[in-house]
Amino acid sequence: MATVVDLVTYPVKGCAGTSVDSTHLTPAGLAHDRSFMVVSVEGVYRTQRRDPRLALVRPTVSADGSRLTLASVEPDSGHGALHLDVTTSAPRRDVDLFGATYQGIDQGDDAAAWLTDLLGTPSRLVRVPPEHDRKTDGLTPGTSGYADSSAVHLLSRSSLALLNTRMAERDAPPLFMDRFRPNIVVDSHPEGASGEHGEDWAAEPHAEDRIRRMTIGAAELGYTKLAVRCAVTLVDQEAGARGGPEPLRTLAGYRRFSAGGVVFGAKFSVVRPGKLSVGDEVAVEEWGEAES
Repeated sequence: MATVVDLVTYPVKGCAGTSVDSTHLTPAGLAHDRSFMVVSVEGVYRTQRRDPRLALVRPTVSADGSRLTLASVEPDSGHGALHLDVTTSAPRRDVDLFGATYQGIDQGDDAAAWLTDLLGTPSRLVRVPPEHDRKTDGLTPGTSGYADSSAVHLLSRSSLALLNTRMAERDAPPLFMDRFRPNIVVDSHPEGASGEHGEDWAAEPHAEDRIRRMTIGAAELGYTKLAVRCAVTLVDQEAGARGGPEPLRTLAGYRRFSAGGVVFGAKFSVVRPGKLSVGDEVAVEEWGEAES
């Protein structure tokens, strides 16, 4: 068994996340997750791969999604918080996400000016339209907002602990969980309950790779794919700047994926929406073999 120890939603793609005690898991992921996206004036998505200062933006959204606040975590930046009334009725525009064309609702000149000033490059903010109908691939197809692919990214503390142990062997400092931007973080059940095979599965690094179907609270999730890691993991989330070669250098030594790249964590589609809370038990209903 395992329990949820953190739930993190990222209202604006590429920006800082917000930990919550409970939330609703929608068909597209945690409530409001990646509902907004920063784009160039041409409508091309921005991520920390090229714009690491996105990490300095801490967005918060009201429960009903009608109000969005953008604040900077950069000390003495001079960027005061911006409070926006979210519009879903403005004209739609084409936006580009990894070469695919979707629709976005522009959130106005104030948001554009605030982001342009902070990022140092002309930018606009768009929201997923209510009629957004994106299909995501993987073993269990689903949908998502402006996430890279699947609706939910899950990672265990034991996987991060193993990575930090291996990095210490290289005299590299440990990394925090936020480098990997998971939505759901799990850890061993506090009472040491046993899993399907009599072991505490969450204590085994990368056991999440083998989950094929699981329930958390009233929700059910299905495995889609392993999380292939990119240059975003090189960005110091506090500084909003790219650091050294870690963790990709260490991951390349033991987490290479046959299809290319390195993998860390697993992604899931939402099979049945429902409420999620920190402390919920993660019950694995079906196991499979880890992809290699």
